[in-house]
Amino acid sequence: MESVSARLSQAGYELPEVAAPAAAYVPAVEDRGVIRTSGQLPLENGELSCIGAVGEDGADPDDAYEAARICALNALAAAASVAGDVDRLARVVKVAGFVSSRPSFTGQAGVLNGASDFFQDIFGTPHARSAVGVAALPLNASVEGEVEFALNN
Repeated sequence: MESVSARLSQAGYELPEVAAPAAAYVPAVEDRGVIRTSGQLPLENGELSCIGAVGEDGADPDDAYEAARICALNALAAAASVAGDVDRLARVVKVAGFVSSRPSFTGQAGVLNGASDFFQDIFGTPHARSAVGVAALPLNASVEGEVEFALNN
């Protein structure tokens, strides 16, 4: 089986710098062989890729899907920084995603497929997931994601 770093490279991805925490927390922690990330926003080069509530007269669900992929990449970078190497990450255990949503929007699961599809491509294994609609997210982001990764032994 190819390494995580090889699959990332083949897919055209490069791990970004880990975003500095905006408050009193760290981007990720390790506990008993599992790395848990803090909520990751869709930041690219310090800028949010998708803002505002998703749905009617708001952010486009396709843009939010891409933002979820960016959240996943940022979570992978945060986990790799704690693990010491992205190749120490065995698989994704769970993704918890939050979508800033208009009251009539019910496509949160489709938005979070952006993260799940990314992780499926990189790790090739299924994971558990929650997709939750919320009224607002930090910095007016459209999507935020938390991820649990299992470490290789």
